[in-house]
Amino acid sequence: MTSTQQTTGQDDRFERGLALLRQIGGQERPAVLDSLADIAPDLGRITVEFGYGDILSRPGLTLRERQLATVGALAALGNAAPQLRFHIDGALNVGATRTEIVEVLIHASVYAGFPAALNGLNAAKEVFATRTDLPAEPAAAGAPDGDRFERGSAALAEVDGHAGEQVIAALQDIAPDFARLIIEFSFGDIYSRPGLDLKTREIVSVAMCTALGVAPQLGVHIHGLLNVGGTETEVVEVLIQMAGYAGFPAALNGIAVARTVFAERKTHQNSDV
Repeated sequence: MTSTQQTTGQDDRFERGLALLRQIGGQERPAVLDSLADIAPDLGRITVEFGYGDILSRPGLTLRERQLATVGALAALGNAAPQLRFHIDGALNVGATRTEIVEVLIHASVYAGFPAALNGLNAAKEVFATRTDLPAEPAAAGAPDGDRFERGSAALAEVDGHAGEQVIAALQDIAPDFARLIIEFSFGDIYSRPGLDLKTREIVSVAMCTALGVAPQLGVHIHGLLNVGGTETEVVEVLIQMAGYAGFPAALNGIAVARTVFAERKTHQNSDV
């Protein structure tokens, strides 16, 4: 490749990334370029070229799904409030609703704890207060009715299937009460909430578990995403995207987990033939 071709390729990546960043950020001149101009202008350019031109512009996930996955991962990590606010705003710009964003942040309580969820909701409150341009949304539906354990058991079976059952079974000899809490809270209270479809919940769960580096639980939720209509391509796209928000080691570890899950499912399918 000649230097002219290489420069042209970099220009293409930058222009593609800049167009996408403008769509997500809602600004003609993205702040990341000016905020780094005096200390690390190359990082601003790399952010546009790699983060947006190479990664977020990839097919395989919608921009709404990508932004909600990013919101979930940043909320779970809990160490990047400015970026979380930016991506909450960006999620609104690409079609996510305030209800969906709130549900993602409530969902974070399962994987990153209540402080992470509460901090995320405070960030969302700040962003929503500035967005007077948004249309009104219907009032969020209330919490589900009925027996929490029964509702949670049904949700666990639908989402995680055998993988989820194995997690619960593994706790019976040491912490059966904790197994019940997982079913009642995680699945009966949170997964059963309206406002966010199960496929999006599992995309967000995969993003959170990848960012947090919890391999066993990531495997369960890769199974879960595939169980509720996700594809292997979508799984891989979530994992690749996390390289930009949680680092390459987290994404590489996630890919390794996905390889194992895909092989397990293929072996199981072949044994059923």
